[in-house]
Amino acid sequence: MRNTYVPYPVRIKKAEVATEDKMLKSFWLEFLNEADAEAFDYMPGQFAELSVSGYGEIPIGIASSPTEGNDLLFTVNKVGHVSNRLHNMKEGDIMGVRGPLGNSYPLKDMEGKNVVIVAGGFAVTTLRSTMNWLLHPDHRSKYGDITFIYGARTPGLLLYEDEWRSWRDSGQANVNITIDREAEGWDGLVGFVPTVTEQVAPKPDNAVALICGPPVMIRFTQPVFDKLGWQPEQIVMSLENRMKCGIGICGRCNVGPEYVCKDGPVFTKAQLDKLPKEY
Repeated sequence: MRNTYVPYPVRIKKAEVATEDKMLKSFWLEFLNEADAEAFDYMPGQFAELSVSGYGEIPIGIASSPTEGNDLLFTVNKVGHVSNRLHNMKEGDIMGVRGPLGNSYPLKDMEGKNVVIVAGGFAVTTLRSTMNWLLHPDHRSKYGDITFIYGARTPGLLLYEDEWRSWRDSGQANVNITIDREAEGWDGLVGFVPTVTEQVAPKPDNAVALICGPPVMIRFTQPVFDKLGWQPEQIVMSLENRMKCGIGICGRCNVGPEYVCKDGPVFTKAQLDKLPKEY
């Protein structure tokens, strides 16, 4: 059995600044060993620990989909010691990936249902993974209507523009992209994500909603779904709560008896309603 504390060695295959404020950078990572690539068996919604020798490691959601091959995509916000170092690394540099960790979105249980995805800011990463899974030719027919709602403060802070424009143009999903305030040249919606969600008004009949975003977005989006008649077990959320070790050892990310890194990060609202309001 592989030691869960030891990362897989990977090479930075491609790195590019992802937003106009240069605070987010996307990294495509390739495994040095083919056996490691095969062993890294993940699903949309999971995360991994990115490790930089001499600096430490950070938990980051996996933005790539298993349908895209063996390379992994992570989009990293420059907010601390490790992420600052990672932003300064170059293509060809070697680093580590430990995982996959946590649980995934319930894609098997979602088959035959309509899917609503609501994302805010750079929390769209694991939902990018999910959209690529859902829209893959091998999977699209297993799901009903797909509605994608995604917002950021400005157009320059929206991630993966080429992809969500292709999803919208293909007609395979109802894609709704919004920014907080009017901006010159913007051709999408204007308004906060909860407001746009209420305007789109996704019906709860035979449906499931996946929500990931800043806490304030989630806080104001939940009542919208309540108002539209959605039940707690239909709403699935991904949390980030002071995760560190990723395997439930350090005790930093617990919400009551549950560990976000091990029992989550994906929970239904029905599960969260039974937990202390610590998230």
